[in-house]
Amino acid sequence: MVMNAIQNRKSVRKYSNKPIEDSVLKKILEAGRLAPSWVNVQSWKFIVVTNPETKQLLYEVSGRQQQVLAAPAVICCVADLSAWEKTHFGKVLQQKGVDEETEKFIVTSKLLNPSLLGEYETLLRSVEQLTYAVSYMTLEAQELGVGACIVGAISNELTHKDDNYAQQIKEKLNLSDKHVLVELLTLGYEDSKTETKKLRKPFNEVVSKEKLGTNY
Repeated sequence: MVMNAIQNRKSVRKYSNKPIEDSVLKKILEAGRLAPSWVNVQSWKFIVVTNPETKQLLYEVSGRQQQVLAAPAVICCVADLSAWEKTHFGKVLQQKGVDEETEKFIVTSKLLNPSLLGEYETLLRSVEQLTYAVSYMTLEAQELGVGACIVGAISNELTHKDDNYAQQIKEKLNLSDKHVLVELLTLGYEDSKTETKKLRKPFNEVVSKEKLGTNY
């Protein structure tokens, strides 16, 4: 059940030495690939890192967060801004079966195509898209008994924490200027099982009916 995965999912930062089978990793990645996407643009790339040298660099990029170094596998979650370009975007729409007139309308609409608004707006929309895929991967990992932790505090074009490390990892991962490493997803089997404790705001504090402040 999806709700069971949602209720029991937690951020796992301590991992055992047990490796993750490729078949399991592929199921987690497939969940991300199948995530919903705005007009099916799919503006994401996933890079699986297991190489110790690359993980060491990711460890530095993340401000030395220990789970990045300890995880058997790290998925680099990349926003692909080039996916919004007409050549890529149009191709996806054609594969979806959209007719030429509708394709032209979508590609030339500022409401539907953020690349017409500028780099900032394109990045915002791409980051939004990526969060869906990452969420799906964490839930699939939970279903498969794999612990996961989303690491968003990293050196990249969004934080400018350390532009030197940000550039190093872009080169290491073969990323272009149209690719932004938004977050890392560390994966591994939990070292010792702990109880899931979700500290969340009360339902009526986050949910309203018709207008903000009216209880549902």
